[in-house]
Amino acid sequence: MDPAVLWRPSAERIAAARLSAFITAVHRRWQLDCPDYASLWRWSVAQPEAFWTSLWEQCGVIGERGPIVLEEGERMPGARWFPQARLNYAENLLRRHDHADALVFWGEDKIRRRLSHAELYAQVSRCTQALQAAGIGQGDRVAAYLPNLPEALIAMLATTSLGAIWSSASPDFGVQGVLDRFGQIEPKILLCVDGYWYNGKPVDCMAKNAEIAAQIDSIARTVVVSYLDDSPVVATIRNGVRYADFIAPFAADEIAFAPLPFAHPLFIMFSSGTTGVPKCIVHGHGGALLQHLKEHQLHGDLKQDDRLFYFTTCGWMMWNWLVSGLASGATLLLYDGSPFIPGASGQPGAILFDYADAERMTHFGTSAKFIDALAKTGFKPRETHRLETLRTMFSTGSPLAPESFDYVYREIKADLLLASISGGTDILSCFALGNPILPVFRGELQCRGLGMAVAVFDDDGQPIPAGRGERGELVCTAPFPAMPIGFWNDPDGAKYHAAYFDRFPNVWCHGDFVELTANEGMIIYGRSDAVLNPGGVRIGTAEIYRQVEQLPEVVESLVIGQDWQHDVRIVLFVKLREGLLLDEVLLDRIKQQIRHNTTPRHIPAKVLQVADIPRTKSGKIVELAVCNVVHGRPVKNIEALANPEALEYFRERVELQS
Repeated sequence: MDPAVLWRPSAERIAAARLSAFITAVHRRWQLDCPDYASLWRWSVAQPEAFWTSLWEQCGVIGERGPIVLEEGERMPGARWFPQARLNYAENLLRRHDHADALVFWGEDKIRRRLSHAELYAQVSRCTQALQAAGIGQGDRVAAYLPNLPEALIAMLATTSLGAIWSSASPDFGVQGVLDRFGQIEPKILLCVDGYWYNGKPVDCMAKNAEIAAQIDSIARTVVVSYLDDSPVVATIRNGVRYADFIAPFAADEIAFAPLPFAHPLFIMFSSGTTGVPKCIVHGHGGALLQHLKEHQLHGDLKQDDRLFYFTTCGWMMWNWLVSGLASGATLLLYDGSPFIPGASGQPGAILFDYADAERMTHFGTSAKFIDALAKTGFKPRETHRLETLRTMFSTGSPLAPESFDYVYREIKADLLLASISGGTDILSCFALGNPILPVFRGELQCRGLGMAVAVFDDDGQPIPAGRGERGELVCTAPFPAMPIGFWNDPDGAKYHAAYFDRFPNVWCHGDFVELTANEGMIIYGRSDAVLNPGGVRIGTAEIYRQVEQLPEVVESLVIGQDWQHDVRIVLFVKLREGLLLDEVLLDRIKQQIRHNTTPRHIPAKVLQVADIPRTKSGKIVELAVCNVVHGRPVKNIEALANPEALEYFRERVELQS
């Protein structure tokens, strides 16, 4: 086996994969010969109408498709998918009514809950009736300030069954961060929680709830979900009512799902907002549903009764991606709280592997940073946990370093599809994904997503062929159903166009700095707007992180380009293990590590120690915010950060004045 190949699917696994069944169906439907994935991908991009029709059929989408698949397909933006279709996202997620598990919930090591498909349907029915009684109808907004609780899923399905629009944020957001988001979309209903558990400690939310309800005039009812307290006092909250009382008058009944256009608004998502007020990105029923069915079933090999987990909050797009797993007949494994609860083995992070064993998890989703943190602690789940049912591990949020690939196969499980995936809130899905019939190459995302005309452009807008070793901008050269409907409060589409289409006309430019490999996989080197440019040479930040964070002394790092003497110099900040100081010996080791494994151009001009690294609520480090602080520019929306106080470690550093 090629040493770069870390895993190959067995013949039996390939034969049983849903992707293999799809290839067979495509062959029969279109008399198409697809000897390998590459040929299937090329067909899916060249014949989008045929591909998306086959996907609709193979996944059994509930709804009326209509005779037309794509109108104005040469326009981006402006293409219209399934313009005569009628469907409902929630109806497709609630297709099962049996007594198998629809969801399991763990709140750290304190709370356990379980709902069958029949029980979930009944709960959604009651919530739907309560929302209708409160005046919610098509196009109205329902906002949730909730942990990853069953009630968040129930309320989302109830909202979207009516054709109302769902938007959510996690309760660790501060008041201003919530106002910056929900204040723009003017919800009629706010769902919030009395508090939540984090790292074993209760966190009260009632004061924040009251302040938010008081400041958003559009909120007619504030519905408080019980988590810490069985009967929270809501008298101090404007138009407050306990969730249990909100649904109490209504008995479960059949849900009358609204038949909606394919592009009817489903979710309003928010950009991270570290460079200004967050953008409100609107996604539609049909696009989100089709894209998630494709990614779950064909790329993730998710099957009926599989048990799907992703560590996420309700403020990250991976929550929306996770819950769509119901449309494939899977059981959702929900978790809320710190992922580093020790669990039975006493190892930080073991709680999630306890969950995997206890609930027969088949698909384990997490962030690259979590995997890296496990590796740093020396945790070896293969020695402490069985993981017998685990087939697939997803990673996203930031580039997964080659060494993290090694760690997963060495210390978690050898026979495992490690699917490093990448896309974004912008498309509520992925451009590059895993693949159950392809090998896993060290450090590479396996493939481009079916139906996604993904390419890499140089600065002149010319495509860079796979395998050339050159890096450029990740682009998509043709429309796809999961493109946003648009931005909220952007009537002429100017903000939407500026966000993705200004760089290359009629081409989606995503803002990632990437390479297409000889295997037609992808390597991501970081965000384009954070790319370093010393002496005019473009360097991806991930190239430096990969080297520095291999050193045992370094917990985490952040690198920026500082404007200096009419050029740019690289400045590296490192967070070290507790009690360590950045002395000359360690400084030299850091620079030698970078020099020996990259090029002299990658060596930072300055390496500085900091006590903490600022990050967004979803765990992404914020290079641009730090760059602004270093250059004395304002950070426009610190409410987007989980730890905004960390920015002070970078402000007015005397070491950067010379």
